[in-house]
Amino acid sequence: MGRMYTPGKGISKSAIPYRRTPASWVKATPEDVCEQICKLARKGTTPSQIGVLLRDAQGIPLVSSITGTKIARILRANGLAPEYPEDLYFLIKKAVNVRKHLEQFRKDHDAKYRLVLIESRIQRLVRYYKTSGQLPPSFKYESKNASTMVA
Repeated sequence: MGRMYTPGKGISKSAIPYRRTPASWVKATPEDVCEQICKLARKGTTPSQIGVLLRDAQGIPLVSSITGTKIARILRANGLAPEYPEDLYFLIKKAVNVRKHLEQFRKDHDAKYRLVLIESRIQRLVRYYKTSGQLPPSFKYESKNASTMVA
């Protein structure tokens, strides 16, 4: 499938191991991993950062192979999930930063164009998350309220 805003059609990407069981050298228990995830989430770490920290510091290659569930689901079960999905949050943050840039540099036409692309991606994600039930049906992205959402 082609990319949204670039001409490339590449399919190169990393692949998750086929085996669903944890590797033999992993000694962590599911309870221990869940406890570490919750502890990191209480410090304000995002789910993707939690995965990177567990991989690099604890030697846990895949949380889902050990616990059977993803990091975001573990956080949701413990009431520690972020208010908005992570990818949507960072797109909104990027749009806010581009708007702040455009206030100072009004003639930056490339930034105006990129803002349109970012906001269309946000609308696309919002539509997906509403249908999948991760966002309430009443959620609406508005650029004037976006800075309060990421503050």
